[in-house]
Amino acid sequence: MRGPLAAALLAAALAGAGAAGQPRSGLDPAEFDRAVAPQDDLFRHVNGAWLKRTVIPGDRVTYGAFAEIVDQTDQTLRGLIERIAARPNRPRGSPAQQIGDLYASMMNVDEIERRGASAIRPQLQRLDAMRTARDVAAEAGYLSSIAAGGPFGGLVGLDPLNRGAVVVRVTQGGILLPDRDYYLKDDASLAAIRAAYAAYLTRVFELAGRAAPGEDARAVLAFETALARVSWTEAESRNAALTYTRFTLRQLASEMPGFDWAAWARPQGIDRSPAVILAQPSFFKAFAALIPRTPIATLRAWLLARYVTAAAPYLNRAFEDARYDFFGVTLTGQERPRERWKRGVSLVNAFLGDALGRLYVERQFPDPTRARVQKILASVVDAYRAALKESDWLSPSARREALDKLSSLSTGVGYPAQWRSYRGLEIAADDLLGNWQRALTFDNQYRLGNVGGSAGGEWLMPPQTVNAYYTPAANEIVLPAAIFQPPLFDAAADEAVNYGAVGALIAHEIGHAFDDRGRRYDASGAVRDWWTAADAQRFEERAAALAAQLDRYEALPGVRVSGALAAAESLADLGGLSVALRAYRMSLGNRRAPVIDGLAGEQRFFMGWARMWRSKERDAYLRSTAQTNAYLPPMLRANAAVSNIDGFFDAFGVKAENRLYRAPAERIRIW
Repeated sequence: MRGPLAAALLAAALAGAGAAGQPRSGLDPAEFDRAVAPQDDLFRHVNGAWLKRTVIPGDRVTYGAFAEIVDQTDQTLRGLIERIAARPNRPRGSPAQQIGDLYASMMNVDEIERRGASAIRPQLQRLDAMRTARDVAAEAGYLSSIAAGGPFGGLVGLDPLNRGAVVVRVTQGGILLPDRDYYLKDDASLAAIRAAYAAYLTRVFELAGRAAPGEDARAVLAFETALARVSWTEAESRNAALTYTRFTLRQLASEMPGFDWAAWARPQGIDRSPAVILAQPSFFKAFAALIPRTPIATLRAWLLARYVTAAAPYLNRAFEDARYDFFGVTLTGQERPRERWKRGVSLVNAFLGDALGRLYVERQFPDPTRARVQKILASVVDAYRAALKESDWLSPSARREALDKLSSLSTGVGYPAQWRSYRGLEIAADDLLGNWQRALTFDNQYRLGNVGGSAGGEWLMPPQTVNAYYTPAANEIVLPAAIFQPPLFDAAADEAVNYGAVGALIAHEIGHAFDDRGRRYDASGAVRDWWTAADAQRFEERAAALAAQLDRYEALPGVRVSGALAAAESLADLGGLSVALRAYRMSLGNRRAPVIDGLAGEQRFFMGWARMWRSKERDAYLRSTAQTNAYLPPMLRANAAVSNIDGFFDAFGVKAENRLYRAPAERIRIW
């Protein structure tokens, strides 16, 4: 749609036009800022009034559409949990007993305060008992096994080189500040954060009863700084070609001496895995070499600080406050801690997610809603099929592989086919820390139970999660139920906004099957690069051009984002929005989209996209994440994609004088 018609429709929208009896648009014109033209700033045009009236809650550092849905979902979950907890005679070990008592243990503040630091005394005694490097490795493995302060992150997933088998993937770690630059960069603001971190460590060691807390703090900061020097950057860690390196434990011992890998692996059950995938191999080699050169006392203090930091949310007020004052206030500008009931809901979600999720979907995700979402998903898949066939940069062989991969895509909508059981997990209403540790141990044993065997297709997040994901090794997209709520999805509204919001989100996730990471996994999920060198070059040209665009964006005045880091997800945004637009057009068949609230269908489509990203962030949070976040800040994310899509220019009649105008030759096209 071009010229006078687009202008007339836009004028009607700005005048608040509408007709009785029309379907709902799903948009709220009261949220618009009519003083800002959509051609200059679509984000502010759609969200301006919302931005003016919305105050970031004190317990958050960012607040927007996704957070609103989380809040709505948490309220629903709270009601479910409290009704369950009120039931008399809940059988011991039943989901009802586990859910009610886990929540109650978070709310039992008097008992938490009564126990105080004594709750962690057994673990502190374990740390004090370490005398050798082997002890350090074994204790690091134990803490990793319960996700309670171990030095490395990790997950269990499908082995791309052995279809159907499960393998352990381990990522670098060992530092508590957000990124290596916090330790290494010569910057006054980061130097102040380092000083505050040293004060936090001192406070932790004082609470733990260490004899020389200041000395321990300095030693730990120095050790973590050494780890930061050998850590990979965020951009390097997203390079799929460099982050899949397989080792047996025997190879680790011979190629990365200095750390007792067998002692580290045994408590986690990793010794049962045929291989370990190291995401950043040079980091682990440098880490292993560093261990023999570091005093045991320093390593003891380092692991203690990590454990106490992980445990603090489940301890008394003194430990909670220490963690919150640094990681909440200093690092992100958070104004107050989260309300305790919200923490209780999060705890149940984390450790009894499927048990609670089963109740949630029965109440909140009826079959008609699921069917409508599945229809949108099918339309997006059809649109991808057409886009892949028309791709001007994929070679014929890569196009065939991509189409095969799309045909083999596994889709999960709303909830999993099988629900996880939590039988055997002991939960007590008066033991928060114990519940946390038992739940972590239970979860680790569950996830490692099939190492070396076959995987069961389990979802990585419960259905009440406001998120979505694509797994390359399974070639699977998962769309949990909770994300299908306004303003992302409105079952009572016309489809234009739904396609622009959740349709684009679905297309974003599917797009990862065909990008520079997805190219390394074929239709079966096996590791195999199906691009030619020419395909890779043409993709990298587009990624580099988009990164150059993004480098010009500022999260705050003088605070630029990292184009190289944000390019991959921004390409997924661009491709997802383009494919969703195609899907919306295809869904209309030969019908014309209705004009609703004075807005044409494609105008509503792009407004749905912009509204999905409505959000406000604290300045401290933006500063701390601008160079480390793989996603653009939402206000930039909304505008960056549309500025490259011809359909946006057509829908709103964007001209060269408008701020979102980009010359046709400068627009990046991926699908």
